[in-house]
Amino acid sequence: MNATGVAPLGSYELLERVGEGATSVVYRATDPFGRTVAVKEPRREFAHDPAVRRRLAREARTMARVRSPYVAEVFDACLDGDRPHLVTEFVPGVPLRDLVTTYGPLWEEALYGFAERFARGLAAVHGAGVLHRDLKPGNVMVLGGIPKIIDFGIAREAGTEEVTQPGVLTGTPGYVAPELIDGGPCGEASDVFSWAATVAFAATGRPPFGAGSLHGICFRVLRGAADLDGVPEPLLPLLRRALSRDPAERPAAAWLTGRLAERRPVPAW
Repeated sequence: MNATGVAPLGSYELLERVGEGATSVVYRATDPFGRTVAVKEPRREFAHDPAVRRRLAREARTMARVRSPYVAEVFDACLDGDRPHLVTEFVPGVPLRDLVTTYGPLWEEALYGFAERFARGLAAVHGAGVLHRDLKPGNVMVLGGIPKIIDFGIAREAGTEEVTQPGVLTGTPGYVAPELIDGGPCGEASDVFSWAATVAFAATGRPPFGAGSLHGICFRVLRGAADLDGVPEPLLPLLRRALSRDPAERPAAAWLTGRLAERRPVPAW
């Protein structure tokens, strides 16, 4: 045992707990080469749950398809035995949610750089045939202004998505696209909506569809009532289009990347 009170996991030394969800725990760890990694392991009571193991396998499979400096990389996975686990790149920095809450919205130049790199990461995800399905300020780590998309826990390969039931959300209220609230399928356009809502939060420090009850947030999303007050003017048309009620009107992530590169302010020399 070490300071975590958890025995080493195979050849990985678990150093500290850095995150947890309803069914899993994430540790900062070292691998046999001394490299710092992140290890995700189901809680003991869920270790043999077939559904939890399937989700872990799907997460490993989807992450392995994506290669981008703006997306966390998967290194290893063990899906058998008493302690199934997933080993990924350890991403230093802080979640965008905490960064903005502590220090306020991103300034224009930093905001454009963030939004463009974030779009590049999403374009790589989609280019690999993957849907993230849970983009939000808590799932984007930031270090030195560079974003990195994490947590593919509910990601799916494009074309394998099931239709959800109305009233049952897959994703996070306020960042999930309106078609999913209506019980429709998730597509690349749904991720683009979540990208835009996350960038709006980075620009204003507020969730674009407000806080409060789930019903109230979903009502505002379905009405298209995003609060974009405070978003820099050149960025507004892109966010408005990416937050369109109709998924067919939203641009692709790769298109957004190009437009953001063109519109980014040029620093004064």
